[in-house]
Amino acid sequence: MNDLKAVVFDCDRVLCDTEAANRAYYNHILKHFGKPAMTTDQFVYAHQHTLNDAIAHLFNNEESIAAVHAYRQTMDYNRFLKLLRIEPHLVPLLSKIRPKLKTAIATNRSDSMERLLAEFNLTEQFDLVVTSFDIPRPKPHPDGLLKILSYFNIAPHQALYVGDSQVDAEAALAAEIPFVAYRNETLPTRYHIQNLKELEELLEV
Repeated sequence: MNDLKAVVFDCDRVLCDTEAANRAYYNHILKHFGKPAMTTDQFVYAHQHTLNDAIAHLFNNEESIAAVHAYRQTMDYNRFLKLLRIEPHLVPLLSKIRPKLKTAIATNRSDSMERLLAEFNLTEQFDLVVTSFDIPRPKPHPDGLLKILSYFNIAPHQALYVGDSQVDAEAALAAEIPFVAYRNETLPTRYHIQNLKELEELLEV
């Protein structure tokens, strides 16, 4: 990794533990529309995909989907931000790799990303943030990662992508970027870590 120029992170369950917040968010919407709480399979899908895809997966007709989007615009997302937990080694890691290495986020999150970063005073710690709203196609397509490579004017081998899901692994493969699997031994890659402290060791910082 001598020629490494940028480290790119997924958001959910990599930068912070969003499981409780995401589960509460979607279950709140489901309850409002008289539906039962998410199943395990539904939650796994919602975690990996965009907000629009998750709502379409949970609600099965266009009229319901439109009503959900209208309702969520009235919701106060701050109540769910309080359930987020930042990964314990993230801030020390960022302080060690910046400014030598560029830092970026490639996430399937949408309009909640800015508020999430502000909640933990992380806005200035990333040189670029690419959400599902910023690209034609979200992960598993490589569009977000390719946008980051173009922005930094670097080759795929000069970046590293840290993610925890199959869609992350597929996006990295399509973009030809080396992939680091976070707490997921089932993902096909030579790099596996269990915490961000191990990423420090991998980066030798």
